[in-house]
Amino acid sequence: MAPDLAIEREPNPAPGRVTTTCCVAGGGPAGMMLGFLLARAGVNVLVLEKHKDFLRDFRGDTVHPSTLEVLHEVGLLDDFLKRPHQEVRNLVAYVGGQQAPMADLSHLPTHCKFIVLMPQWHFLDFLAERARAYPGFHLRMECEAVDILVEGGRVTGVRAQSKEGELRIAADLVVAADGRHSTIRDRAGFDVMRLAAPIDVLWMRVSRAPGDPEQSLGRVDAGKFLVMLNRDDYWQCAYVIPKGGFDAIREAGLASFQNDLEQIAPFLAGRAGELKTWDDVKLLSVAVDRLRQWHRDGLLCIGDAAHAMSPIGGVGINLAIQDAVAAANILSDALRRRNVSTNDLRKIQRRRTFPTRATQGLQVFVQDRVVTPALQSKASIKELPWPLKMLRRWPRLRRIPARLVGLGFRPEHVRTRSS
Repeated sequence: MAPDLAIEREPNPAPGRVTTTCCVAGGGPAGMMLGFLLARAGVNVLVLEKHKDFLRDFRGDTVHPSTLEVLHEVGLLDDFLKRPHQEVRNLVAYVGGQQAPMADLSHLPTHCKFIVLMPQWHFLDFLAERARAYPGFHLRMECEAVDILVEGGRVTGVRAQSKEGELRIAADLVVAADGRHSTIRDRAGFDVMRLAAPIDVLWMRVSRAPGDPEQSLGRVDAGKFLVMLNRDDYWQCAYVIPKGGFDAIREAGLASFQNDLEQIAPFLAGRAGELKTWDDVKLLSVAVDRLRQWHRDGLLCIGDAAHAMSPIGGVGINLAIQDAVAAANILSDALRRRNVSTNDLRKIQRRRTFPTRATQGLQVFVQDRVVTPALQSKASIKELPWPLKMLRRWPRLRRIPARLVGLGFRPEHVRTRSS
């Protein structure tokens, strides 16, 4: 990771004080995309990332056609696709050992009719590298926003902890993009609506062998639900379990868990033993929630800080990036004038509320009607459910889930111009 760039400071500032136009808390997909787009539009923006690098495993690694279209619109797509990645053009599940085609992305009205699989840190590194080409972009690693600064009821900045000590950052606008456990949204006192989340996910990696399937996105049978993503030399695996069920799995023992993995994916025979201890298995506690109001004067929440998504469909990252695009479109002119109003922030929530509610509603439906019954049934599945039968019989129907997963309910387009 390159060293932090110099950041715009007040004239003769007091030690530990910084001034910028927009301060983004969180260097994940939403925060980095917003930082890039605002800097590209001529806005001075400071992104804070609490870790020393972006290297964290078992994060969502799918880059969907909607995000690839955004990269095309800003002239970055060709360079992005030069990085090592895999491409998924069809989504296929294996239900009770039967192959069930689910989505065909070849008909999407986008330049890329596929999903890119790439470790998220490579995606974030790519955005950071390209953003640094703009003088208004500044990134501080190992710097965590821990509180908001408020004057007269308006948020005027953040208090941050960096490796050099405490930092007070004054900003015309603060954007909370610090994830589902957002410190900034908690400090701001936002009201969170918590929706049903009856599942958790266990993440792990298992090596790939030459004879393995090219792609094996979902395998369901006899109370077991495994998603596998091809990482070239290894599988990134997501094992879906009932909410709070990890303790019972641990009590049954690692050998029992290894056996379950090899039962649901027989081609892994002998390789589940690569999981030597429970430290090799990471628990993702699934939450589905959203804020009733995403903003207050001087502060906006986007991405998981505004709406935590289920991992179903892998669309959370891409929804967060769409938030960032919409925010940049609406805010860039006002930020250049240094005159952001509450009405500007309200426009962003109004625009992004429908796709958020629709996506979460669909995820909760799938959780309740598909995933939970599949986990509760211990009998082997002998016959495909009727929706999967229809998708297998009439290939044109696969365009519907392809559009929902690949583009979502309201894909955004870049309206800002490069400065």
